[in-house]
Amino acid sequence: MNKHSSIKSSGSLLERASELYDFGAALRGGAAAPAVPPVVEVQAIAPEQAQAPVQAPVMAPVRPAMAAAPVSRTQVTISRERLAAHNFIVPDGPVTGLSEEFRIVKRQLLLAARGGKGFDALPHGERILICSANPDEGKTYCAINLALSMASEKDNRVLLVDADFAKPSILSTLGIEKHRGFMDALADPACDAESLVLQTDIDGLSILPAGSQTNQDTEYLAASRTAEIIDQLTRNDPARILIFDSPPALAASPASVLALHVGQTLMVVHADVTTESALRDALGLLSGCEHIQLLLNRTKFSPTGRKFGNYYGYGAS
Repeated sequence: MNKHSSIKSSGSLLERASELYDFGAALRGGAAAPAVPPVVEVQAIAPEQAQAPVQAPVMAPVRPAMAAAPVSRTQVTISRERLAAHNFIVPDGPVTGLSEEFRIVKRQLLLAARGGKGFDALPHGERILICSANPDEGKTYCAINLALSMASEKDNRVLLVDADFAKPSILSTLGIEKHRGFMDALADPACDAESLVLQTDIDGLSILPAGSQTNQDTEYLAASRTAEIIDQLTRNDPARILIFDSPPALAASPASVLALHVGQTLMVVHADVTTESALRDALGLLSGCEHIQLLLNRTKFSPTGRKFGNYYGYGAS
């Protein structure tokens, strides 16, 4: 059994997932397609389904001193108002259902990345690929929220890498102007990838943009230069968690190459939309990563009545 199995809030979650994707056959060892990995559910994550956050007094966390991270040459500001307007987690903001859901999701990934409490760290577990089978299933939305949530950790920093070279969207989503990035470092051996990292005004969060566009993104990723850059980014700051936002697996080939360089993959599944056949096809393409979990996105209800976020305002005077 995989020691890094997903968090299960109740039997009903697995029952519903089984109905959607016929997990039972895979768990019984049925032949066929790649076995579907464990599921982590995220409730009502789509912006149109967001609830108003519960206001509560919040104290800004203090990050203890760690080994100094390499100094990035460019500083950027992320508007908290923009984050709130687009239903993202707001750093130092009130606790919401969304922020609580991602606390659960990140805890499983961090245990696999760093180990502890009876868990062994996965090889390259600090490198996490966020992917989906098809476009518009919420992968970038989940990648950004996961990065924002992990950046609040006291023992880690986060580097969010936009690896969707054909349709990069992290900078535009966060209201940041275009910058050189990952592809520029891949294409130019003399380019130091660290110098292209953008340091945000959110404590613990930095971004490596996608950079220049090319029709040979898969070929650049398949070259040895990719491993050199990723290893360097890890060595430069051992406290880093690298989160890669990749293209959809069934829409562009770079995802299958990126899977070879990471220790964990989080496959975003659009609840009631992503088909079982599409999911299994995508998982087969990502088989270069041995540890894949599913994140069930845009669920419309909680079978258990779970309502995260309200508790922190309870009893406040």
